Amino acid sequence: MKLLLASNSPRRKELLSQLGYDFEVVKIDVDESYPEDLKPNQISEYVSAKKAAALEVRPGEVLLTSDTIVALDQQILLKPKSEQEAFAMLKKLSAKTHQVYTAFTIKTDTSQLSRTSKTDVEFSEINDDEINFYINNYKPFDKAGSYGIQEWLGMAKIKNITGSFYAVMGLPADLVYEELKKLGCFPANFQNRKP
Repeated sequence: MKLLLASNSPRRKELLSQLGYDFEVVKIDVDESYPEDLKPNQISEYVSAKKAAALEVRPGEVLLTSDTIVALDQQILLKPKSEQEAFAMLKKLSAKTHQVYTAFTIKTDTSQLSRTSKTDVEFSEINDDEINFYINNYKPFDKAGSYGIQEWLGMAKIKNITGSFYAVMGLPADLVYEELKKLGCFPANFQNRKP
């Protein structure tokens, strides 16, 4: 099985590598818009499936796509376009619990499935100096919700997490492994390759 990862995210590449997989990164250019009537817990799966639909998969190939949505009180927090937007988002997240929905889609030439992982993340209070320090030093403009759980803000300010740490990073690694294993797609050098 040849595993294809359709993602520009360095975190997804890192997580899939750490799971032990050899894979090829493929480029998919997809409009990530979604119907306005979708609830936050449906959006990431819709977008992930849309990405998968954009690429034809040949026999012997397995395509993996993914999407992450951050929601606070049912409001979606996308990737910030400016320092001001990032500051405003982090100010909203301060001392509150928000949800991170990360979906993935696995597609072969004969099948396609999507799954969504939900994680509750609780921040302690983040003051203005801490927000500015984080934005200036970590430039979180490629991250939904304006933060990376694996970076300084996550280490210093996340009080509690219920769900998958790795899903917040960008890929629910346990679920991805489970589904790839069912297809007979195993990490490199894996012994006894039986689904």
